[in-house]
Amino acid sequence: MDISNGDVALLRFDKNVTLQFKGKNLPVLQHPSKVGKFYALVPIGYRTHEGNTYLLVDNKKVPLEITKGDYKTEEIHVSQSKVTPDKKALSQIQKEYKEAYQIYNTITPKRYWDKPFVLPLHSHITSAYGNARIFNNTLQSFHSGVDFRAKIGTKVHAVNDGVVVLAKKRYYAGGSVVIDHGQGVYSCYYHLSHINVHLGEKVTQNEVVGLSGQSGRVNGPHLHFTIMIYAKAINPLQFEKQMSTLF
Repeated sequence: MDISNGDVALLRFDKNVTLQFKGKNLPVLQHPSKVGKFYALVPIGYRTHEGNTYLLVDNKKVPLEITKGDYKTEEIHVSQSKVTPDKKALSQIQKEYKEAYQIYNTITPKRYWDKPFVLPLHSHITSAYGNARIFNNTLQSFHSGVDFRAKIGTKVHAVNDGVVVLAKKRYYAGGSVVIDHGQGVYSCYYHLSHINVHLGEKVTQNEVVGLSGQSGRVNGPHLHFTIMIYAKAINPLQFEKQMSTLF
């Protein structure tokens, strides 16, 4: 089996098994559409080094080759305060980061969805997952999701059923909504101009969770969309295609 860094491997099993990757146990889950079948998600972090490794399935090694994704570099010009924030802003950023990863590291046992995932809207992708981001001539990060072209006020839809676990304005992400879909999967919607949902609210697939905007660290209106699995940001387009094969 081979997979690019930044993608998620979807494994299928005819029985319940134990699964480990790099010394960590990963959940093996009941198949959403086939009785008596099981599946597992193995997110490969963006910064995972390429090369040969393995999974442990019932303590037996299953070869896994990790390849380097074909990612680009892009230059973005924004307000300098969004590149070199002051002390007060840094404190806010650190607080928001800690809050977010407390959420992403939580695995809700319940699976809220029973249908394929969809995209939050359909438009041209202006920035792909995995691009190296150079803000004002300074390399800052990799792009943890995809950006959809969307004028201010475009409806943004939940990609599947779930529970809202974050709905607020943040320094970098601007107006933000995060939905817990259960079993370690989260979808994230950033730079919103308006948030339609509230913390703890149950949402259904295609429900409007907000309106697109240009809040936070942006150089124009768009929707930034991310999928988190076990606290790793993976390619949301590859995830959506993989999950559709379960049905």
